[in-house]
Amino acid sequence: MTTTRSTPPTMARASAPIARALAGRRFFPLWAVVHHRGRRTGQALSVPVAVRATADAVVIALPWGPHTNWAQNVLAAGDCVLTWKGVDHRLDRPELITTADARPYFGSATWAVVSRLLRAESFLRLHR
Repeated sequence: MTTTRSTPPTMARASAPIARALAGRRFFPLWAVVHHRGRRTGQALSVPVAVRATADAVVIALPWGPHTNWAQNVLAAGDCVLTWKGVDHRLDRPELITTADARPYFGSATWAVVSRLLRAESFLRLHR
């Protein structure tokens, strides 16, 4: 999991307003909002993410790799708050997992999107 992909600026800027408007809402369960603190500044931050949730964990695909600032902030803090389906959930014990470890969390149709379109090679698993 040493992938270091940079965020395509055009795609990120184009999708951000839509993602921020829909993420975390009850009617849009695919996206959630991760609330975290900057590890250097301590500033409260949030980022919309695509999630897959189970009874005991949440898995977030990291299409731009595990070195994004928000993922590093969550790993350093050891916890975060996830707004999903209109409800805040405190999650802890974040860990980077491989594609093989993440596969069981996704159905075959969802996995096709994650693996082909997002090309995610690393994932963040957080426990409830």
